[in-house]
Amino acid sequence: MSRSYRSLLLRTPEFAPFFLAVALRGAASTTGGLALGVLVYGRTRSPLLAALAMFGPSLAQVLGATLLMAAADRLPPRTALAGLAALAATGTGLLAAPGLPLWAVFAVLLAQGLADSLAGGVRYGLLTEILPPGDYLLGRSLLAVAAGVTQVAGFAAGGLLLGALSPRGVLLVSAGLGAAAALTVRFGLRRRAPRAGGRPSPAETWRVNRLLLSDPARRTLYLALWVPNGLIVGCESLFVPYDPARAGLLFGCAAAGMLAGDTVAGRWLPERWRTRLAAPLRLLLALPYLVFALHPGPLLATAAVALASTGYAAGLLMQERLVPLLPEGTQGQALGLHSAGMLTMQGVCAALAGAVAQYTSPTAAITVLAAASVVVTLALEPGLRPDRLRIRPPHSPSPLPRGTAQ
Repeated sequence: MSRSYRSLLLRTPEFAPFFLAVALRGAASTTGGLALGVLVYGRTRSPLLAALAMFGPSLAQVLGATLLMAAADRLPPRTALAGLAALAATGTGLLAAPGLPLWAVFAVLLAQGLADSLAGGVRYGLLTEILPPGDYLLGRSLLAVAAGVTQVAGFAAGGLLLGALSPRGVLLVSAGLGAAAALTVRFGLRRRAPRAGGRPSPAETWRVNRLLLSDPARRTLYLALWVPNGLIVGCESLFVPYDPARAGLLFGCAAAGMLAGDTVAGRWLPERWRTRLAAPLRLLLALPYLVFALHPGPLLATAAVALASTGYAAGLLMQERLVPLLPEGTQGQALGLHSAGMLTMQGVCAALAGAVAQYTSPTAAITVLAAASVVVTLALEPGLRPDRLRIRPPHSPSPLPRGTAQ
């Protein structure tokens, strides 16, 4: 393949600060989530609350998707992204406050989840403007690589920092990384007009969501992007109670597997192989986790986690199929709906995993969620055949008017 990540960064200069801001935000989320999970588990000894502390903000994504997402196409992208990143950093700083009651911790996490839901729509809608259509998959692949690298580095660094600092100290480091992301957006990106006109409102959010979900092909893609992924993240949410001493290693192996899969899928796979491998990758995401039914040792557990996480590349391939199906002027909300729905399911499944582990064991809960992911994947598979994912004509119904220049 003639394309490369380096050529993408060189021929699209604005993509470099965009990429850096996403990487900083990912590093902040990774280190902060690990520190908060350890802090809450240490205070409560509850697998459910520890899982909710790490992945609970994702539950708020459903509120953002149903109430706020119209703003993703109706706000100036640079201002919105910088402000939302600053808000997330401020919330992480608050979580580091000594003596913060547990209810206040989860209230802050709720606010962060709402902000993150809107930020996802703004971010990936903006990406469709920064990059030409032919570079979208490569750009999303590079962002996925950044997510993998920052998670590997973030969990490794987070584990080391937890040995040198308190969990609250690591949360302050995370807040600093989030603030750096906000500054990178503010001074690295240029001003742009909103992609659509009109005032954002819950009613408009519902209208566009109904439009997006009314098409069977889009609806099946959304479900396939949300549910199997969420169930496997539910498995990951139990790494701390499963093996507190090696949780950072397990998270790092998951991130490394995701990094490897996304790099190969986005950088080297030709289109014909992307179509053929999408279905096997969807199953690969869950099948290796079934080994946890055997109570594996550390070596087998880490190998299974790394192998399974290469299956996250299926999400990248499905996003490539989703973008051409989107009505004009809905890119921000549509991609935000994907991100918010995925993160919501991750939060729901983390809560489910914690509840099952509370009454059984972490290994039993991991096995149950992995088996459920396999079942859902197989049930959705007929609707994901290439002949069922029809690409719509360019002039899709209900286009949205673009905003005026800022």
